[in-house]
Amino acid sequence: MSQNYTGSNPLITTEPYKELPANNYVESVSDSRQLDESKNNEGIQPFLNNEIAPTLSVAEAIAQMLENLGVSYAFGVAGGAMASLWGALSNSSIEVLNFRHEAGAAFAATEAYFANNRPTVVFTTAGPGITNSLTGLFAARGEGAKIILLSACTSAPQRGRWAIQETSTYTLPSGGIFTSGALFNYAITIESAAQLPQIFRKLALAMAQPGGFVAHLSIPTAVQTSLVENIALPQLDVSPFGMTASKEAIAKSVELLSSGPFAIWVGFGARDAADEIRQLAEKTGAAVICSPRGKGIFPEDHPQFVGVTGLGGHASVLTYMEQQPPLRTLVLGTRLGEPTSFWNSALVPKGGFVHVDIDPEVPGVVYSHVETFGVRSDIKTFVKELLQQLPDAPYSPISLPRPEHKAIELTTDVDYPVRPEVLMAGIQKIIVDGSNAIVMAECGNSFTWSTHFLQFAQANRYRVSTGVGAMGHAVTGVLGAALANNSKAVGIVGDGAMLMNNEISTAVKYKIPAIWIVLNDARYNMCHQGMKILGLKGADATIPPTNFAMIARGMGAEAIVVVRESDIEAALEQAMASTVPFLIDVVIDADRLAPSGGRNKSLAAQGIKSTSAKSAAKQVSFPMV
Repeated sequence: MSQNYTGSNPLITTEPYKELPANNYVESVSDSRQLDESKNNEGIQPFLNNEIAPTLSVAEAIAQMLENLGVSYAFGVAGGAMASLWGALSNSSIEVLNFRHEAGAAFAATEAYFANNRPTVVFTTAGPGITNSLTGLFAARGEGAKIILLSACTSAPQRGRWAIQETSTYTLPSGGIFTSGALFNYAITIESAAQLPQIFRKLALAMAQPGGFVAHLSIPTAVQTSLVENIALPQLDVSPFGMTASKEAIAKSVELLSSGPFAIWVGFGARDAADEIRQLAEKTGAAVICSPRGKGIFPEDHPQFVGVTGLGGHASVLTYMEQQPPLRTLVLGTRLGEPTSFWNSALVPKGGFVHVDIDPEVPGVVYSHVETFGVRSDIKTFVKELLQQLPDAPYSPISLPRPEHKAIELTTDVDYPVRPEVLMAGIQKIIVDGSNAIVMAECGNSFTWSTHFLQFAQANRYRVSTGVGAMGHAVTGVLGAALANNSKAVGIVGDGAMLMNNEISTAVKYKIPAIWIVLNDARYNMCHQGMKILGLKGADATIPPTNFAMIARGMGAEAIVVVRESDIEAALEQAMASTVPFLIDVVIDADRLAPSGGRNKSLAAQGIKSTSAKSAAKQVSFPMV
């Protein structure tokens, strides 16, 4: 078989693949399925006799095309510069939700996509509307969502004349915001209705391809109301397609994985292949570990599940790698970045990795010195091929290390403040085991407590953000998850994030059944505890005590304060039974150390250390998680 080498490292091999165009937009599909536009029933037929009546405006045409792309929801904050576009969306079949901040709208749009696998829209007005949304869109790109940003910009005759919220090259850099690059896979300013056919042809192909895609269509105010005349818009009819590895790549993978015991490292990119991965593990006897975002894809109560890696993860993974090391690890849909691996060499098997991802640039980046066979493929398609070709080696009764949780001693007399471990046990019982609600954890200690203690047996029920880790993601994203899933969604969040950016008012307006469980400790506690462990003093990470239940009730939601462990389960049951947005304000023990030791160790390895001679002389001991 021929091999292509990636970069300067001869140890990293990958199957041949087609290079992406410079603007990140992919028109080509997999080797197994090419679009044939000459056939009547396949691909896209961009120039049918489908002319739009000249009374239709550009804004209305865009709304129609978004409907044809399968968009159900548009999240945003309106403004005068995009009034026509806002009106067109509002009069379409798309449900338009007006948020209180554009970043919150973008986070909600991201989570709505992951809840129903349909592209979503974020809309903003000019100027600050666009810039406010960028953090949420940055997260959408990092998480792999399919999002289309519709923004307004200043019309050409008014540019450079100090228009209200002027948005032009006079006021904002065009590179990165209005052009394709690190933030947007595709970006364009629509100056004429004549651009619409090609724009929507590109979007249709992008929405059908595997993986995420974040686009930005900026429409000047005057162009929004201009009429669409004598233009045949494309018939957007593209079925989703997979990306299949070559026969040579499959054969090489089978050869490598058949040469000795292997483990499976499951990431978020494998979320649609849960059944196949379980079959593969049981067929081969492979131990399974997962990234924080991969929780539940392989059942955490399965005897072959060893634990979660990275932030909030389990020491059982390192025990396994030390005591029962595999020859190789099959990596499925994870980039192995710091939140997943902490770049820990102890997670590297002797024979290296077989790393499968839809992005050909992922394999071999994190562990560049390790022998890596990279395969570009959709995970589900790849695993199905392995199931056909790998020999059976069923799971043996030899026990694997399991995530260990210390028994929690419950008290009835002194149960104030609430220990986070006890809160997690209540969430596990009432919400995880007792419902089908999506559970989201905010970045910070909320992330580590939830990832470490909660256990999921189903895919797509647990969501955390690791690519960006923005505060406010889960606080606002929980609305999108609840809305698109048409059921309860629960955000486990910190008080810092809740103060930064919440959309309780929006949830009340649209009767979205979101639940917030606030870990209220009057601190940015991951920062506070991390600084203490690292021996750094003098920095202030405290927050004035806040009554979040009072705030929530003031916005029209239901809420309750929990200060005792004995009240946790009743509060959770009340929240789950409520038909309106509900907040549980839990006063937690701020001094209980969260399972964040791996993060602190990673920071120390990157050069973060105390400048105090006394602290520098003190040996810091880090947990193994």
